[in-house]
Amino acid sequence: MTRTLLVLALGAVVGSAPAYGHHSFATYYLEDQTVSVEGSVVELEYRNPHAWVHFLAPDKEGRIQKVSAEWAGTSRLSQQGVTKDTLKPGDRVIVTGSPARNPTEYRMHLKGIERPADGWKWAGRQRR
Repeated sequence: MTRTLLVLALGAVVGSAPAYGHHSFATYYLEDQTVSVEGSVVELEYRNPHAWVHFLAPDKEGRIQKVSAEWAGTSRLSQQGVTKDTLKPGDRVIVTGSPARNPTEYRMHLKGIERPADGWKWAGRQRR
């Protein structure tokens, strides 16, 4: 009886814990490739599980496209000094990262970003 209650209690605890899942970036992005794209910020979505930078940039034919770059989570970004006010619409940026597996999606996994106007940069994981 005690064993049954223990198993049920453990099952209730495990079952009530929130499920945390995370996708592999390699599912959506070509992680073995790197591209740099220059454009003008439209919006910074500072949210979890990942922040997004949306910006306008020319495609290979010179047509302006909205590109969406998937960034890190807000806790990591805030630890590195990035806030919801770090990027503003109109800021010129150079975004470096892995391109989407589907090139018509105009998405990328952001690995680095810089704002040449004032020299601000974010370069991914910062070692301590």
